[in-house]
Amino acid sequence: MLASEPQPFPWREAMAIGFGVLKLSSREFWSLTPRELAAAIEGLTGGTSAPMDRAAFDDLARRFPDKAQSEP
Repeated sequence: MLASEPQPFPWREAMAIGFGVLKLSSREFWSLTPRELAAAIEGLTGGTSAPMDRAAFDDLARRFPDKAQSEP
């Protein structure tokens, strides 16, 4: 399977959040690093972590079994 093509940075959306939601000045917005901007957006949206995959879920269930399932 081929890797997907890199997508251009979504500047329009980033500026809309930076100026419209965070109320940053132009100087403040353009002085942010991409990581700082991403952290600010994650703070607004509650994060962007990927859902737990099946292996991680199975490991969690093995380490912390439900009482009802672990009792004979």
